[in-house]
Amino acid sequence: MSGLENTKFESSSLKGSYAWTETLKGVYYGSGSLKTALPKLLHIVGGTKALIVTGKSLYEKTDVVKRVEAVLKERQAYGGTFHEIRQHSPVADIHKGLKVFEDVGADIIISVGGGSPIDASKAILYFHQQKTGGEFLKQIAIPTTLSAAEYTEGAGYTNEEGSKVLVANPQLAPAGIILDAELTLATPEWLCLHSENLYRPFVPPPIKHLCYAALADLFKYLPESKANPEAIDVRQRLQIASWMSLWPLKPEKYSGAGLLSHTLGHKLGATYNIPHGITSCLTLAPTVALKAQIASEEDKEWLSGVLFHLREQPTGSLVKNLGLQSNLEEYKVPKTDVPKIAELAVGSRDDPTYPQVVKLLEGLYPK
Repeated sequence: MSGLENTKFESSSLKGSYAWTETLKGVYYGSGSLKTALPKLLHIVGGTKALIVTGKSLYEKTDVVKRVEAVLKERQAYGGTFHEIRQHSPVADIHKGLKVFEDVGADIIISVGGGSPIDASKAILYFHQQKTGGEFLKQIAIPTTLSAAEYTEGAGYTNEEGSKVLVANPQLAPAGIILDAELTLATPEWLCLHSENLYRPFVPPPIKHLCYAALADLFKYLPESKANPEAIDVRQRLQIASWMSLWPLKPEKYSGAGLLSHTLGHKLGATYNIPHGITSCLTLAPTVALKAQIASEEDKEWLSGVLFHLREQPTGSLVKNLGLQSNLEEYKVPKTDVPKIAELAVGSRDDPTYPQVVKLLEGLYPK
């Protein structure tokens, strides 16, 4: 049992909690878990005045943020809501959020939404620490999409030049996570999840097996969720699959390594304003096909296992069946930019995979 002394696990079907590692104090999951989980996490983490960080659409078009505000107000821990985080977390939004965070005297952030508000919250806390020189303050993440940004210690945001950049520190990983499927009911169906750890370097075998299980669940439950968007139990299973696809990984060792599909998504998304879920739908299937050709023999064995788990449902077919097919022309990405995008993704035109990545991107245009 060595190494499990600080592990806590409570579960009943699709509701429960789990705590592991010094940074992450708890993952609480289950439909309706917000009301009980948020007070518990505030007590465990120690926040007394919280700023909610979210996006404009979620704030104005749903009651999700209002529900989080109500829980905080009951505990007299509500410091305000900042709802100006746009897609890909522009740095201007982060600086605005930092000012609000400081002005209201908040000591914790509650992020609500997808990868953009969760990463923006990490960046706000990063810049706050850089400014004060003190300890990193904490975030509790309440995701409403399947981005899995809540399980990483890196924050991706868009700088003034329109490029995606990354800041990272193990202390930036959210201290608490709440997976309440009820809060996902307003999430647009086109948001989809990628599971890139299957070809990610340095990921140990047990976690790759978790990825297999996550992938199988995604292929089973994403179509079910599309067919019945109000099925909360299906959405809860998808949130748990998102968790399984990326965590637990030691953040200082595994962050950002070798994720070609993810890197291409960053280069395309920030520059051409394409949602990250859509870039994953565009690039993941051809990336897996490329890795099947150029990966090490060990990684090829893992990829063959993917085919076993997916049976006759390749990634491209899932994207098509979910109605998420698109191409780079639809998003007005000039074909003449392909060499530059490929170079940014692999680091240099001298990289041996550069010609193949160029070919991959060219395949994302209509024939």
